[in-house]
Amino acid sequence: RACTTFNGHILFGTTLSVRQRELLVLRVATVRDAEYEWAQHLVQARDAGITDDEIARVVAGPDAPGWSDLEAALLRAADQLVADASIDDATWAVLAGELDTEQLMDLVFTVGCYDLLAMAFRAFGVQLDDGLPRE
Repeated sequence: RACTTFNGHILFGTTLSVRQRELLVLRVATVRDAEYEWAQHLVQARDAGITDDEIARVVAGPDAPGWSDLEAALLRAADQLVADASIDDATWAVLAGELDTEQLMDLVFTVGCYDLLAMAFRAFGVQLDDGLPRE
C-alpha cells in the first residue's frame, strides 16, 4: 500500500509536467530493460503528446540531437541516478536553472520510484497485459 501511495504522488501529485515525467519513466525503462514498464508508459507518453521520433530519441539517450537543454538534462539525470544514485554538478546546474526545488525533488523521486518498479516487475516476471504495445 505504501508503494501505491508513493506511486500515486508520482502520477497525480508531481510538480513535473506529464511530458517530463513520461520522458523520465521511459528512460528508466530503457536503461533497466523493463519491458512491462516501457509498454505501460509508451501508451501514457503518446497520450501526453510525445511523438514516435521522441520515443526513439529516449532510447538513443540524452546526447541524441533534438532535445532541449532541459530535456537532455532530464534524461541524463535518469541515467546518472540509475547508475550511481547521484546527479553530477553539470547536469544539476542545468536542471536547477529551470526547475524549482520541489520539481528537482520530484525528478529524483520519479526516477527512484520507476527504478524500483522496473526491478519489481522484472523480479516478479510480470507479463505484458493483452493489448499493450510490444515496441
